Amino acid sequence: MRYAICNETFGDWPLDRACAEAAAAGYAGLEVAPFTLGERPTALSSPERARIAATIRGAGLECVGLHWLLARTEGLHVTCPDAAVRRAAVAHLAALAALCRDLGGRVLVFGSPKQRSLVDGTTPAEALDRLRGVFTDLVPALEATGTVVALEPLAPSETDVLVTAAEARGVIARIGSPHVRLHLDVKAMSGEARPIPAIIRDSAADLEHFHANDANLRGPGFGQVDFGPIFATLAEVGYGGWVSVEVFDYAPGPERAARESIAYMRGVEAGLAAGRR
Repeated sequence: MRYAICNETFGDWPLDRACAEAAAAGYAGLEVAPFTLGERPTALSSPERARIAATIRGAGLECVGLHWLLARTEGLHVTCPDAAVRRAAVAHLAALAALCRDLGGRVLVFGSPKQRSLVDGTTPAEALDRLRGVFTDLVPALEATGTVVALEPLAPSETDVLVTAAEARGVIARIGSPHVRLHLDVKAMSGEARPIPAIIRDSAADLEHFHANDANLRGPGFGQVDFGPIFATLAEVGYGGWVSVEVFDYAPGPERAARESIAYMRGVEAGLAAGRR
């Protein structure tokens, strides 16, 4: 597995300190939440972008890409009836695609539950159609920057649009671009009726990126989710992308969250390897 960690795990640490800790813990990649880069991340100058990229590389890490794409923004939504708002969302996402490229990343994980949920009497069918239109319109920017947007299904407790991997795969199929693919998250999949290994098998052809966490909002190994069948299935389907740790409960502290999560995942891998001997 190629392990990465999301940089907001480290709170308000300076980027160089967060990168050093991630590398010391054993991660090879860093996934970046744009809001951690300042109030207007898309307005960062070329020298500022180069400095951030150099900081990540200098720690021996690879920039995986971006996530929390619309977090802490205003006036952006991908399923609302107002076409101007949707166009603004496309423009912002296109600017983030350029930022992702400039930092050395490739994947943009689209979760952003608040900015896709039903509003103003929108029906689920209308919402999915508008969401499809937004990401269809984004494809030229993704092609130009060599990036991929990975749509993330989320649990009904977080949103009411794209709440299953099957729904997300349906949207991806309708768009029909290799630049629009699927992201799976263990916490989110824990809320689906189908077992996580079955979801992974169903999604293998579309799977671009993967978040490792527990249903309790902490890192892998901090709760009851058994990653043995999950990692076994990822190996079975030939997944070669990143496994990126994303937590939402920061109580254990960044050092413990980072180090114990990767230690647990490596232990799971070692156990699977021993079982194959």
